[in-house]
Amino acid sequence: MAQEVNQAGCACDAAPKLIFACSGAADVGHVSDLAARKLSAEGYGKMFCLAGVGGRVSGIMATTQVAAGILAIDGCPLDCAQKTLNQAGFTDFEHIRLSDLGMEKGKTTVTDEVVANVVSVGKARLSA
Repeated sequence: MAQEVNQAGCACDAAPKLIFACSGAADVGHVSDLAARKLSAEGYGKMFCLAGVGGRVSGIMATTQVAAGILAIDGCPLDCAQKTLNQAGFTDFEHIRLSDLGMEKGKTTVTDEVVANVVSVGKARLSA
């Protein structure tokens, strides 16, 4: 059965856990994106649109405001996902920075093992 969505586009009755990834243009952005998609596919949360938060899209903002939890995944120390959420007024969320996990921008090979490492950390943060 399809989830009912109000006029603003918010699936507010569900209070999902949301996952935002800075997909970036670098290898670590690719890893962030793949990890977020895997976490979403495995049911740990729902990957959501970071650009929509940046653009203050009403339905995306409303859904994010009622989220049961939020995870931001950043590939590098620029922290684009974290800063986008902060600038939109969101401060209560979990954050993973891939460089804190030993991954370096421009030097990280995108492999299943590397993605699985981030997914493992993400699962722990979303379960907390």
